Amino acid sequence: MSRARASVIDAERGFVLHLTPFRETSLIAELFTREHGRVSAVARGARRPQSKLRGTLMEFQPLELAWFGQGEVKTLARAEWLGGQALLSGRALLYGYYLSELLLNFVAREDAHPGLFDAYERTMARLAAGELSPAVLRIFEHALLREAGHAPAFDRVPGGGLIRPDRQYALLPEQGLVDVSHVGAHDDSYPGSVLLAIAADDYSAADTRRHGMRIMRNLIDRQLGDKALHSRRLFQELLQA
Repeated sequence: MSRARASVIDAERGFVLHLTPFRETSLIAELFTREHGRVSAVARGARRPQSKLRGTLMEFQPLELAWFGQGEVKTLARAEWLGGQALLSGRALLYGYYLSELLLNFVAREDAHPGLFDAYERTMARLAAGELSPAVLRIFEHALLREAGHAPAFDRVPGGGLIRPDRQYALLPEQGLVDVSHVGAHDDSYPGSVLLAIAADDYSAADTRRHGMRIMRNLIDRQLGDKALHSRRLFQELLQA
């Protein structure tokens, strides 16, 4: 295969994570694709009224994409809406921005994560269908952290021992989950029953929902450091309004 042909990608399933105006009539599209991971591409002329890309480059919608180029920023050749999913609005739209912002922060460019893509696709479909429970966010956060290597195995401790539902466990930055009987009282500790439920993505119990939000936020914030998520700040402002 020639070098030129190798730089052409066609019929790739993906989503738009973010759009930024570029020059007078174009856009920079941050894409999340199943087989090629995050891709940054110029959509030339996409802001022109007659552009075929203008009406199809929609965030949170399943698309079939084609692009070419060998540099860090590709050129978008085609984007077709695959249909079958309502546009996000209200709280679902804010959730979508939050999940997309997580991907922009945690997934490197051109690093494929098919399993994470599938989880994102399922989550967008659930939001579009009106499923707005916090469990939808926790399940995706878990998938993201697990795929990025930043989540402990919630059903076992380092070394392979199983989490026991009747024990309390501390979540330590360098060690993962440790029985509190080995480390003493700790502010960041959780019941084993909750950890096992998180491992199974089961948020039917109120304790799991409460602790799950705290756990996922702590794990995410450790990786973000001082970087703030704009979507999280917006969500807090809307709750206080």
